[in-house]
Amino acid sequence: MKKILLTLICIFGVYGAALAQRLSVSLDRGWTYTPGWEMRLSAGGQAVDLPHTWNTDALGGKPDYYRGLGSYLKAVEIPEEWQGRRIFLRFGGANSVCDLYVNGKHVGQHRGGYTAFAWEVTRHITFGGRNILWVRVNNAPDLDLLPLTGDFNIYGGLYRSVELIAVPATHIAFDDYGSCGLYVTPTEVSEARADINTHVGVRGGSGATAVATFILRDGEGNALDSLTRRVKLDNQGRSDVGATFTILQPRLWNGVEDPYLYHMEARVSGSGGYDTVRQEFGVRWFGVDDQNRFCLNGKPLRIQGVCRVEDWDGIGGALRRQNHRRDVELMREMGVNAVRCAYFPNDPYFLGLCDRAGILVWSEIPFVGAGQYRDTGFNDSDPFWVNARQQMREMIHQLYNHPSIIWWGLFDQLIQRGDDPLTLVRELNKIAREEGGGRLTVAASNQDGDLNFVTDLIGFNQFMGWTSGQPGDFAGWTADLRKGFPTLKSGVSEYGAGASVYQWADSLYRPDFAGPWHPEQWQTYLHETYWSVIASKPNFWGTFVWTMFDYGAAHRTEGARPGVADYGLVTFGRSVRKDAFYFYKANWNVAEPFVHIAEKRREVRGRAVQTLRVFSNQNDVELFVNGVSLGLRTNDGLGRFVWENAVLRQGENTVEAVDPMTGQRDRAVITVRPQVTLPEPALPGGSGRGASGSRARPGYRQ
Repeated sequence: MKKILLTLICIFGVYGAALAQRLSVSLDRGWTYTPGWEMRLSAGGQAVDLPHTWNTDALGGKPDYYRGLGSYLKAVEIPEEWQGRRIFLRFGGANSVCDLYVNGKHVGQHRGGYTAFAWEVTRHITFGGRNILWVRVNNAPDLDLLPLTGDFNIYGGLYRSVELIAVPATHIAFDDYGSCGLYVTPTEVSEARADINTHVGVRGGSGATAVATFILRDGEGNALDSLTRRVKLDNQGRSDVGATFTILQPRLWNGVEDPYLYHMEARVSGSGGYDTVRQEFGVRWFGVDDQNRFCLNGKPLRIQGVCRVEDWDGIGGALRRQNHRRDVELMREMGVNAVRCAYFPNDPYFLGLCDRAGILVWSEIPFVGAGQYRDTGFNDSDPFWVNARQQMREMIHQLYNHPSIIWWGLFDQLIQRGDDPLTLVRELNKIAREEGGGRLTVAASNQDGDLNFVTDLIGFNQFMGWTSGQPGDFAGWTADLRKGFPTLKSGVSEYGAGASVYQWADSLYRPDFAGPWHPEQWQTYLHETYWSVIASKPNFWGTFVWTMFDYGAAHRTEGARPGVADYGLVTFGRSVRKDAFYFYKANWNVAEPFVHIAEKRREVRGRAVQTLRVFSNQNDVELFVNGVSLGLRTNDGLGRFVWENAVLRQGENTVEAVDPMTGQRDRAVITVRPQVTLPEPALPGGSGRGASGSRARPGYRQ
């Protein structure tokens, strides 16, 4: 038999006293990947490290990108000294169905592409010898598995980390929906005090006894209190044990102003040693008042929200930690204080960054409807119901301790025609309320109907001015919604328009959203119009820009690049901030002075007389053209500064905007060539500047 190329990992470590506690070894390096259709033993396969996806074809705009089986092989040597310990493999995520084989024996199957899972492999491994891990991952469409459809790529592969974990015989649970086994719940929170309920799942031998110690620490690591409990496991070797602490005058987790984190440590001692888990948590309370205002710790907080689809140009869904850090850096630069993790639960590492940055999070399961596409988001089969409940519980239990998570999202763009998901949504809402740690439930809707009245809050996906009508229609829709449903706690879950940083038009008009021409200034104009309404009439508990970043959608053919949805305020590779990014930065980030000349990528223009615009969070900006001042302008209240009828000379012009107080400045070079005109494609039917969209229901995202 031909030799299969494998990377052999020998796990060397400290033994003796160290073996009495949890040991965790990353298995991210040294896998061999083969596509599912590859049958030849001599093929050898491709050496890969995790995270990994095989779907680079989707990033090229191939609508029928490969969705099927892929195999990962790895050899691992388990030290003989680990005898007597229990060995687990934990997968951070595998899209979408994952089967594990150890030394040729099937260990288990997990169904769901966006949450973690773990299997005990103790009885399948050889201590003191080589063990072969064979992981089969399948992202083929499956009518019994969420999601059935969606405006995003379903990247196949082991796209998050894998760990090998050794624990004592008595240990903290791995089998509670893939969670860490430790849950921390702040209750009765006020500025004066907070009760902290904590409990941990304990696993071990039938009838065994264990001691659980809980240690509460402040953000600096100082022990504030500790409690010890004894517990006896049941006949199945399972038990839960809990404790309650009180913090007087707690330091509140207060969003971006003060994202303070406490720490909880649980140590379980029993047969074979002890096992420890540590979790950060925050103390806060929140809600939406009778005026439909979101309040954090008793004070109204204006949500400055964006949506994020978790993928990147070049790597798809296989993000590294530096990718997540870059996303949070850009969000904080713009002044974002809330993010909707659109379509599916995001990497816990990203959520940890949000915890520490004070960014509020809407986390949702991939219960996604078709919008204007052909498919359906719900299949009324028993396995589909089982999978929906499972994915709901996995998201909640795994992300439970993150203080940034305020909203549990139940669905996006479902419809009630055909198989009606209403009863399932009600059941998921009940699960989230009972098990979700007091978070608010929410959904993103693009239709009328009973689905809008199940969750605590509702958000509407609204695209007037892009798929129909004009941006100005949003104000009328807002007024009609409040008039028709004054007590409905409504928000805007999506709004935006596509934009290419390479496309510009000489005049402002609504382009064909399904066409290849997405000039950037229309996106800017739409966001200026929407935000002027939102800022002046705070009728919504929250609003979320669609989207913070361009994202992959292989079925899309519109815009400058097939396969990329160009709604982002930042490009797919995070290299270019679009003008709308700076408009929001001018309104949302008042702490960091800046000046930005709008449309400066429009370097060649056909007319000498131009309207020049600047975004800034400062009071006054002076503009210079070829060293000559065009005067000082004052902030219009939305971070905009305008110089109309600015005369440029033929050829090259230097334009510079300066904040006289801080010295912040920006520079652009504009070349006037009268013979050059940019094409203006034909308007889509009925879409002139005066066209009006429907005010009776939210717009659709295409």
